Amino acid sequence: MGILAVIVVLLVLLLASTWSSAKSYFAKGRLAGMEEATLEIIRGVCSHYESSGQATPDHVVKAVEAVRTFARGATYEKSIYRYQARLWIFGDAIGAACWRKGYDTCKLQMTPRQDKIIVALSMNELLHLTSLAHLGFKKMMPNDRGFEMLRFSDEEQALCGTSAVEKLERAIPEKHRPSQHSANRQALIRHWWRAERKTA
Repeated sequence: MGILAVIVVLLVLLLASTWSSAKSYFAKGRLAGMEEATLEIIRGVCSHYESSGQATPDHVVKAVEAVRTFARGATYEKSIYRYQARLWIFGDAIGAACWRKGYDTCKLQMTPRQDKIIVALSMNELLHLTSLAHLGFKKMMPNDRGFEMLRFSDEEQALCGTSAVEKLERAIPEKHRPSQHSANRQALIRHWWRAERKTA
């Protein structure tokens, strides 16, 4: 009976030792995989900034150094938790750097050059402008015979048309902006539909 108890105890100790070794081996492999993956990410981030000729942001450099100088603790389990904490800081720094780089790139692409102007137009305003530009072009052509009769159907349509044109005019630098065009269009609208209201 005593021999059986000893054998059982030895088996339990063997199983516990095997389980502890397997757990430690798994934790060691997990930590090594995390370190290898992080180093590859760091290599890619650094090469990205080097190829574009830009300096790596300070907060990214500090986060990278914190990961690179990581010293393993007494156990692999504790080392994983400590390493994860540094990876959170590293991930936050990389995310912030990516957002800033994307924002700056987009801002640079959306900012017009010195000789260019960007105007935001709605679909309705764009349709009004293309129609007015087409009719204006035809009227400027020497071979236009004026057979096509297109007019604003009502005062609201005319106001929408002149509003779209005014948006373009406001985008023109003040020293080059036509000063009387808007007032002339407004006067034409008032006089024509005022006369129509009187005769109605």
